[in-house]
Amino acid sequence: MKFVIQRVENASVEIDKKTISEIGNGFLVLIGITHNDTKETADYLINKLINLRVFEDENGKLNLSLNDIKGELLLVSQFTLYGDCSRGNRPSFTQAANPEYANELYEYIVNECKQKIQTVKSGVFGANMKINLINDGPVTIIMEK
Repeated sequence: MKFVIQRVENASVEIDKKTISEIGNGFLVLIGITHNDTKETADYLINKLINLRVFEDENGKLNLSLNDIKGELLLVSQFTLYGDCSRGNRPSFTQAANPEYANELYEYIVNECKQKIQTVKSGVFGANMKINLINDGPVTIIMEK
């Protein structure tokens, strides 16, 4: 499982030119799921995500977590995180989990985050989405387990 975490001032998801999800200050998280990922894998990364200290404290140090700043979370499934470009110029996506399994884990992640963070929004699994964001910093962290 991979999480690409971007600290944002704001972010939104559009489908067919209509905004379906929008957050303010917090994290936009792109989520890639592979075949052998489990709920335990998800729980580990969710815990790391929630406690990741990359927001500035009163001294300008990256010392505060999402909960500390009452930040918002936008979760977007992205199978292309498992694109393999080692051969040729067209990525292979054989390492991405099958859609049914990936959607089940993605929904699990969204629901677990809603138990821990006040504002959690999500994209639409499998949809062609346009993601708009203002990356703050920029701060981008990749977590993988």
